[in-house]
Amino acid sequence: MYFAQFALTLHIMRIDILTVLPEMIEGFVNESILMRAQKKGIVEIHIHNLRDYSTNKWRRVDDYPYGGFAGMVMQCEPIDLCISKLTSERQYDEIIYTSPDGEQFNQHVANDLSLKENIIILCGHYKGIDQRIREHLITREISIGDYVLTGGELAAAVMTDAIVRVVPRVIGDEQSALSDCFQDNMLSAPIYTRPADYKGWKVPEILLSGNEAKIKNWEMEQAMERTKTLRPDLLNDK
Repeated sequence: MYFAQFALTLHIMRIDILTVLPEMIEGFVNESILMRAQKKGIVEIHIHNLRDYSTNKWRRVDDYPYGGFAGMVMQCEPIDLCISKLTSERQYDEIIYTSPDGEQFNQHVANDLSLKENIIILCGHYKGIDQRIREHLITREISIGDYVLTGGELAAAVMTDAIVRVVPRVIGDEQSALSDCFQDNMLSAPIYTRPADYKGWKVPEILLSGNEAKIKNWEMEQAMERTKTLRPDLLNDK
């Protein structure tokens, strides 16, 4: 089971993000939980500007597609040079391309990737990347949804956040991460905080009872009911 692996797997994780727009990601990965994870020495996140690997004097990384199609395509060379440099320094478990036609990103994929030691995330841009990179260097293609973004930077940020927050020791209360929505293909039960009565809107009495067993049963019942009502498709995957 994933949670058993979760508890036993303690490692420093490294994520390398390859992009033509590093500024879009730098602020995101240096805030909140991602920042704390890096300061704790649990996770390393490195952002690489693909323009630094261009051999073109204008630092171009794209060109027109063969066949007269519309749009611009990211060239092989800058991507290959960057990935080759990184893989010469360490072994990577996955080299991921953010692609709208990749496998759907979900909590199970995030859990799986959180157990890896080193991963590369290549952000697509323009019309996409040269197909030869996908065929020869990419090990996994992942999509965050059935829609097209201007670039893969937002997808990389989403994936990085979801992956890092379930790495052991990143969140102080690890049970918090393990009880998130979509763990075990279930939505979370409703949650409440103080005051117990606000404008006549009351917290369910069971949560004030102190009876842990009954509260746990209530939580499971509520989670099941919410999942059946809001996301019955999740139950089909159990």
